[in-house]
Amino acid sequence: MGDTSLAVRRANPRFAFFAEAEATLLDGTSVPAQVSELSSRGCYIDTLQPIPIGTEVSLRISDGMQSCELPGRVIYIHSGYGMGIFGMGVVFGNAAAEQLSAINAWLRDLALKKTPIQPC
Repeated sequence: MGDTSLAVRRANPRFAFFAEAEATLLDGTSVPAQVSELSSRGCYIDTLQPIPIGTEVSLRISDGMQSCELPGRVIYIHSGYGMGIFGMGVVFGNAAAEQLSAINAWLRDLALKKTPIQPC
């Protein structure tokens, strides 16, 4: 995550957070993913196939105890650097309160345990 311009624009703290995810594209294509960072406005996911910038997705996140499903949009992508893994920033769209409750619970727990990831 060495893109300083993105780090400077972040308004919400982000935390290291590892959970299984699935991004479903508008055409129904399902892309397995892994969440590695979480904030109240979005997350960073890793996948084996790239999802183009601007793509709208339905993102399902599960840590094994709680899960949520919310809309999102890919806002940037990092190439796999030859390793076949693509990292993507996803900004959350408008979600129902019950879906946001899982995000808020995870963030509360993370804030109590760790300090936010510092901008690069």
